[in-house]
Amino acid sequence: MAARSPTDLVATAIATGLGSGYSPFAPGTAGSLVGLALFWAMQGLSLAWQLVACLSLLALGTAAAGHVASRLGDDDPSIVVVDEVLGMWITLLLVPWSAWTAAGGFFLFRAMDVIKPYPARDLEALHGGLGIMADDVAAGLYANVALQLALVVAKHAGL
Repeated sequence: MAARSPTDLVATAIATGLGSGYSPFAPGTAGSLVGLALFWAMQGLSLAWQLVACLSLLALGTAAAGHVASRLGDDDPSIVVVDEVLGMWITLLLVPWSAWTAAGGFFLFRAMDVIKPYPARDLEALHGGLGIMADDVAAGLYANVALQLALVVAKHAGL
């Protein structure tokens, strides 16, 4: 087996969610937990910086996921979980941070990632890293809307 280049190593670190994609059990869930932890560290940043982080991870993650998928000869390798990291970040954008919103966001995102409501599932057909990332971006958007609605309902119910 040929030695990996520095590009391979960096792409693999990004694509695997800092190695969480190597989890022997539910690598997507492990990647989502990494996304949650990283967003916790970012939650004090302004919305503008959070958006910059999301857009940066979208660009880097798309390139890294595509690189790793190509290197492995697999359209969507299970070790690639940067899409789950980004999906968690999108889920938690514009949401007041608390243990409850973090937990609710985590469970809603995992549900949307598994269910893949239309058109999320269709986005997987996009080529390369974009196909890997796009369905989780959609799942994150759906989870964010669901979480926002739950917060409105909870507020009006006096919870």
